[in-house]
Amino acid sequence: MKGKTLFDKIWDSHVVHSIPEGPDVLYIDRHYIHEVTSPQAFDGLGRRKVKVFRPRQTTATADHNVPTINQHLEVKDLLSRTQLDKLKENCDNHDIELYDLNHEFNGIVHVIGPELGYTQPGMTIVCGDSHTSTHGAFGAIAFGIGTSEVEMVLATQTILQYKPLRMRINVEGTIQKGVTSKDIILYIIQTLGVDGSTGYFVEYAGSVIRSMSMEGRMTVCNMSIEMGARGGLIAPDGITEKYIKNRQFSKGKIDYIDYKTDDNATFDKEVSIDISTLEPIVTYGTNPAMSIPISKGIPKLENLNENDRESLSKSLRYMGFRSGQRIEGEKVSYIFIGSCTNGRIEDLRDAAKILKGRKVADNVTVWIVPGSNQVALQAKQEGLDKIFSDAGAAMRQPGCSACLAMNDDKVPAGEICIATSNRNFEGRQGVGAKTILSSPLTAAASAVTGIITDPRVFL
Repeated sequence: MKGKTLFDKIWDSHVVHSIPEGPDVLYIDRHYIHEVTSPQAFDGLGRRKVKVFRPRQTTATADHNVPTINQHLEVKDLLSRTQLDKLKENCDNHDIELYDLNHEFNGIVHVIGPELGYTQPGMTIVCGDSHTSTHGAFGAIAFGIGTSEVEMVLATQTILQYKPLRMRINVEGTIQKGVTSKDIILYIIQTLGVDGSTGYFVEYAGSVIRSMSMEGRMTVCNMSIEMGARGGLIAPDGITEKYIKNRQFSKGKIDYIDYKTDDNATFDKEVSIDISTLEPIVTYGTNPAMSIPISKGIPKLENLNENDRESLSKSLRYMGFRSGQRIEGEKVSYIFIGSCTNGRIEDLRDAAKILKGRKVADNVTVWIVPGSNQVALQAKQEGLDKIFSDAGAAMRQPGCSACLAMNDDKVPAGEICIATSNRNFEGRQGVGAKTILSSPLTAAASAVTGIITDPRVFL
């Protein structure tokens, strides 16, 4: 009998009904919501006089449009305040658990779900946010949905979905000094391109993936969609079990042996990548595939085909860089360490390794934003907040912050920001802002020097 992929096993076990020549009706185990993409969905329920079908399987938090300082005060921005008030009203009306500002469990939706134990292997998980793929690190099918789909899941606990193709990316090799999971996923995206996984759901496998912590695996799965994938997942193992054990809402011990791809299963596409010679990676353009090893130069226009040449030219004009230029040593003004990609305790520890006993450069503003109140508490217990403040980089309060220009933490036009987040699109961090994606190690090293810096000089 033909074997099944992990993705197939989970998907097939959640199909309520298959429409001939059409999509599947897929049951959803956990639905995460936040203040930005849920109001319209609740309005739709109200117009139809429908209640949330299974509120206990919905978890709400405030994260996208929240300030990261003075959260105990009334939110100044009217739109943000209205969204937060509406989220509370909707959750109260439908008996949904809400982790609002100042709640001990508040934080970025893709940080609190795993750390509280809501995210479990074998689940189907959705949220009105593209980086829902983060939860796939636990061996779950997790993907972002639109507002109309949020309403559908609230009303029925199901969603209409066409089954995507399956792809496996095997990552092998020896991880070199200064290289993190962020560098690895940026390299994968650079290798495959922004559309290299379009139409596929990716399973990450190989010795490098198996050696990663859960934080590292979440970073990899988080950025799956930056190469066009519907989502990414990793088979659970002992590392997964250890992470989940004793979490607030965890089911306890998991039988992760059942959650793996059969040896004789086949994928629609399979790719192998060796990272043995990989060094820290930074982006130089306006999509995450435009990245280079930090010691190398930007690709030369004359070496590209016409389409790539046009795309690179446009990006270089926006970023203010030149074809063939090395960007190591370029002056930076802002550093953002945080987001659902790199706002967990392991990421803050990496930043602290570099900042301990050093000072932030005079020309640099540093925002260190934990992904949740629990991450912030742990950072304080470990003394990381003091390391940051002594270096001149005070830790802020949880939120999506400067990942996207939807709150107060915006980068001014024309300024370069090294960010540990997931997207470097034009205007992503503010109108005219220039974003360079990196790992927390590279971001912290650059904060100390005031220029784009290889973190290995401090390790």
